[in-house]
Amino acid sequence: MTSRQRTVFLDRDGVINKAVFRDGRPTSPRNLAEFEIDDSVKESLKRLRAAGFKLFVVTNQPDIARGLMPRESLRLMTDRIMATLEVDEVRVCPHDDRDGCGCRKPKPGMLVDLAREHGVELSESYLIGDSWKDTLAASAAGCRSIILDRPYNQGAPATCRVANLAKAVELILDGAVK
Repeated sequence: MTSRQRTVFLDRDGVINKAVFRDGRPTSPRNLAEFEIDDSVKESLKRLRAAGFKLFVVTNQPDIARGLMPRESLRLMTDRIMATLEVDEVRVCPHDDRDGCGCRKPKPGMLVDLAREHGVELSESYLIGDSWKDTLAASAAGCRSIILDRPYNQGAPATCRVANLAKAVELILDGAVK
């Protein structure tokens, strides 16, 4: 009997990179100049990789469907993630809510598809995010969720809420998230 792969899914905006604020609300960067990978991410992901976790970035990018960001900008940001961080894949949902797709979080489509394609054991995996959509997607997929505490997500439900990515990684490696 072979064991299935444990994984950490990571939301992009607000976890991997800093959120951009427009009209006082957190949004996604729309071009490479706005895309700033958080300083602590590289070391945190190295620790997860060393512990044997697969790492996937799963991100909603509705600005594509809304015509607010060209696909080329998204490609450049994804290329920067892949060149800078030790992740296995970046999976993007380019749809808006009105499209009704199964990949847009809070639906679990991206997680379930990646699990099927890569032999991931969802019940032994985690999603680290910064919104209620991440928590619900994790729950629907059957994996554990950790929310990074941000000023804009205070009312969001969370199984586990921590100050930053380094603390989330520490809890995962200690087996403290049930």
